[in-house]
Parts: sequence; structure tokens; C-alpha cells
Amino acid sequence: MPIVTIQVTREGTKPGTTSVTAEEKAALIKGASYLLRDVLNKSLDSTFVVIEEVDTENWGWGGLPTLDYRRTRAATGV
Repeated sequence: MPIVTIQVTREGTKPGTTSVTAEEKAALIKGASYLLRDVLNKSLDSTFVVIEEVDTENWGWGGLPTLDYRRTRAATGV
């Protein structure tokens, strides 16, 4: 039984949204399930997909929290 975990940032995909929509989550679940079916021949009934939303303050890159990294990049015009 495969278990797939998808992590997404809790920012939404459109300006002003604070999370991924229920429709987007359903599409991720369907897509991941069918991918495992098509590639690994896994039954849809035995495939579990978990979506974890990560708050902006709980991730980062470039050695900085996300918002600091973005501010730094914006200040340097990158």
C-alpha cells in the first residue's frame, strides 16, 4: 500500500488566498493516485495521499526564513 505525502506552502495559488483550495487538493490526490497506478500498477483503493500545508514561517531557503529570503531578493532586484 503506497502512501504519498505532498507538502505545499500555506500561501494559496492566487493572490489573497491563504491555502490550496479543496479543488486543487482533490486534483493532487487524483493525479498522485493515478500516477502510482500507471507507473507501479498500484490499486487506487490501496493508495493513500496525504497533503500537508506548511505555514510560511515554518520553512525557508538560502539559509533564511522564507519572508526574509524574499525581502532580500526583492531588495537586490533578483
